[in-house]
Amino acid sequence: MEAVPAVLRTGVIPLALQERLTEERGAPLDFGWPRPLAARARRATRTRDSVGDAGFVILDAQHEDSADLDRFAVARAEGEDEVSDAAVNRVYDGIVATRKFLSEVFHRQYVGAEGEQLTVVVHYAEKYNNGFWNGEAVFLGDGDGAVFTSFGQGLEMAAYHLLAGLPELESLTYFGQSGALNTSLRETFGLLVKQYALGQTAEEADWLVGAGLLAPGIKGVALRSFKAPGTAYDDPVLGKDPQPHTMDGYVVTGRDNGGIHMNSGIPNRAFYLAARGFGGHAWERAGRIWWEVLTSGQLGVEPEFADLARLTSRAARARYGDGQRGAVIDRAWSRVGLPPAESPRRTPSA
Repeated sequence: MEAVPAVLRTGVIPLALQERLTEERGAPLDFGWPRPLAARARRATRTRDSVGDAGFVILDAQHEDSADLDRFAVARAEGEDEVSDAAVNRVYDGIVATRKFLSEVFHRQYVGAEGEQLTVVVHYAEKYNNGFWNGEAVFLGDGDGAVFTSFGQGLEMAAYHLLAGLPELESLTYFGQSGALNTSLRETFGLLVKQYALGQTAEEADWLVGAGLLAPGIKGVALRSFKAPGTAYDDPVLGKDPQPHTMDGYVVTGRDNGGIHMNSGIPNRAFYLAARGFGGHAWERAGRIWWEVLTSGQLGVEPEFADLARLTSRAARARYGDGQRGAVIDRAWSRVGLPPAESPRRTPSA
């Protein structure tokens, strides 16, 4: 399997969709991806000289397509007042909401690796239709205004990108089912960040990733839907949302890193069904079980969907017993074609 550049592995827009946009619109999308510039040791101290001991810093690329962070001015750092740039303030709010959620709900005091300063770059490149983590920082484009708007808006989008640096997620192989689980877990906790900030229950939440990301005129409501994978958009330019909602629709492909952004719809729906099955706030029961499994080390580096199904089922029964509440997870996974008690590891074949 050919090595995939880090930025391709973590972009929120699938490469196949970017290719489609290039074909349909003749848009000058840049595929000359920045490469990781440094190891963790350098990343941890990159901007401390200019912003002291701030836990995070937001840089302004001013539409440059460089990955050299030293070229960018500091737009706002932790603890500083609002600025006139709305994109900077939205990202700042997203970082604060993500850190607050992890701290108050899961008692995790850091987003990336412990002790590291978070760096987010806004206004990356010209009309850039994506956001990504390159191993050193999060880069967010402003969108072209015709298909996508700013990739810095939406609490769930900010959290999705920030969580790419979470050590437990960085360790997952970003291809096939393990890559789809990485995508799904980041989107899951991203939505929980939004729901926690808004005080929403599982019944009240919209369960949309990237609501507001599609530009006016594009036929769709979001980038992805947990409640109904495959229905987020249906547009002449974007095409139809390709996500399956059960294993019967599993997409076998070498594109999109083995279909990571497509097949993530299956575990996404399983989480939605579990959260609705428990009722109340999704972070209190389903979210806690998913987090417990993620941080337990039991997933390994190349888990399949059946592994997450089995481990979350086991965690639910350990917490709630074998009664109705303990069986909520089993019912959720069964509805997407992965009953935990009888799901061997398997990768569908063509």
